[in-house]
Amino acid sequence: MSETPDDERLEELREQKMRELQEQAQGQGADEEAQQAAQEQAERQQEALLKQYLTDGARQRLNAVEMSKPEFAAKVKQQVTALARSGRVNGRIDEDQMKELLRELQPDQKSFDIRRR
Repeated sequence: MSETPDDERLEELREQKMRELQEQAQGQGADEEAQQAAQEQAERQQEALLKQYLTDGARQRLNAVEMSKPEFAAKVKQQVTALARSGRVNGRIDEDQMKELLRELQPDQKSFDIRRR
């Protein structure tokens, strides 16, 4: 059974579409790698700033918070980094200042009143 010109054209279009999809997938892989590399570099810069502006006690307290509440610790790290980059940090942040910063950034705790009848 010989292929008709329409079948040949259809096969060519399929092959072309497959090549385009493969090229697109390769391009996305490169974009993801570049994005991941940029994210890792930003994390390294943030860690360097934290080491520069936090005392050992403040860093230990932040690490302890990170163990129990990683999202909250990430928010605190972003805040400290932003303060450092804007030049609003005088000297280094010690443990007492870190406690105060944690209190300020901590979301309001909800209390529940349980009443028994």
